[in-house]
Amino acid sequence: MSALMDISSIASLINVAMLSVILALYGRIYGKTRATFTIGLMFFAGMLMLHNIIGVYGYFAMAPLYSEALLPYFVGVHFAEMAGIAALLRVTVRPM
Repeated sequence: MSALMDISSIASLINVAMLSVILALYGRIYGKTRATFTIGLMFFAGMLMLHNIIGVYGYFAMAPLYSEALLPYFVGVHFAEMAGIAALLRVTVRPM
């Protein structure tokens, strides 16, 4: 596997870790408030987590099928997603 594929995999695993924290926080919030909006946020975070888990699996299972030219774009997508998830985690933990 190339270094860029490794970087994408690590970024996806970090995303999964942050999303796990977000899901736990949303679960706690839902337990206190029973707000249906929180269920939607949990679904959204769960789908993002599924996307990252499938991405990591795809990188390892189908690594020879990926073109080297695509790998920088995958890294960009995962880092952009990481920035968005980090911002979501930040406003969830410390609302402004």
